[in-house]
Amino acid sequence: MQILKTIRRIPGGLMVVPLLLGAAINTFFPSLLQIGGFTTHLFKTGALPILAVFLFCNGAQINVKQAGAPLAKGIALTVTKFVIGAAFGVLINSIFGPAGVLAISPLAFVAAITNSNGGLYAALAGEYGDSTDVGAISILSLNDGPFFTMLAFGITGIATVPIIALVATIVPILIGFILGNLDEELRAFLDKGTTILIPFFAFPLGAALNFGQIVQAGLPGIVLGVACTLITGIGGYFTMKLLKAKHPQVGVAIGTTAGNAVATPAALAAVDPSLAAISAQATVQIAAAIIVTAILCPMFVNYMDKREKAKIAAKAQAA
Repeated sequence: MQILKTIRRIPGGLMVVPLLLGAAINTFFPSLLQIGGFTTHLFKTGALPILAVFLFCNGAQINVKQAGAPLAKGIALTVTKFVIGAAFGVLINSIFGPAGVLAISPLAFVAAITNSNGGLYAALAGEYGDSTDVGAISILSLNDGPFFTMLAFGITGIATVPIIALVATIVPILIGFILGNLDEELRAFLDKGTTILIPFFAFPLGAALNFGQIVQAGLPGIVLGVACTLITGIGGYFTMKLLKAKHPQVGVAIGTTAGNAVATPAALAAVDPSLAAISAQATVQIAAAIIVTAILCPMFVNYMDKREKAKIAAKAQAA
């Protein structure tokens, strides 16, 4: 059986197939993943430590001469997500008010769009880009939480930049970076980890999702997810184009919603009681957007990857 070959034919297959399998099992047979021991650690709760190893291996692939590239890409993509999310939130609120449009409130829009799935970005960057693209996660991880949503709503007086979270994300990349530059043989040894680890953290990421969330949120939740993928994905692509990145299609990988974004409406309602009435609805819609973007974003990145490669091939033939 050509399992791996078949999976690779699917857009973002190394990430998408295990992720959907995890979500399907968690939806229909959740107890299978809760038997404990190594089984639960590998298939349910082990995403973060495996992802940490993935970041370590990618850090080792960053050449010291390219250290500035991950920083520039991370800052640019983070700013892109924030500006697009804030702009849409302000626009919708000013025109339609707190109730929003198509039953999607400004709160849901901003919370879903300003956050991105760091694990999915890292996986897609590793598959379609290079180590400098993956390294951007050290900055991009700043938007994984309620801070930028709070900033967009003008209540930053009680919010603080999660510096320790940023440091914690950078450390594995930094150690890998140092070791990889000290020993070329070690860099080559760790190179395989930039690919082989993807399915192993994709499955438990999927096992945290439930397809029932899409049904509960209905059409507005699906629309929110599609909008997030298309709007911020396109924004990320053109941002990478402006940076003249070698793999601009990786910018599309910010077209996702972070898993912990579901907690953002409640966090905001706690500090601004006027949002309490729409908090529950926004939470369900964001949960749906997380699943929708996890499915659509890899497909969009794959499409843009083929498009970029076709352009390169056309230029080569014309030359």
